[in-house]
Amino acid sequence: MSDCIFCKIVRGEIPCRKVYEDDDLFAFHDAHPIAPVHFMLIPKRHIASLMEADGSHAALLGKMLLLVPRLAKEQGLDNGFRTVINTGKGGGQEVFHLHIHIIGGGHIPPMVRRD
Repeated sequence: MSDCIFCKIVRGEIPCRKVYEDDDLFAFHDAHPIAPVHFMLIPKRHIASLMEADGSHAALLGKMLLLVPRLAKEQGLDNGFRTVINTGKGGGQEVFHLHIHIIGGGHIPPMVRRD
């Protein structure tokens, strides 16, 4: 998509701090990190959200998930990390290009509040 910010990043039209790139995937640091390490992994092919993925994307999605731990370790997250995929407006998605947030380092609060 020509107006998608992540597509523009992949094409080199918007600068980023690149973490990784191959023929299918691109990873870069989040411009507004919420933790000491916060980067995103995206497919180069525009897929609006996880809701748009189907069986034809199975290999790509598997490749993405298997790459996450390697990239996390390369970014110094040897003690663990959080992965987040926001899906749709109701799921908090802001950029409508499928992406996985990889977050870690420092104190990461629990996802579920326990009283």
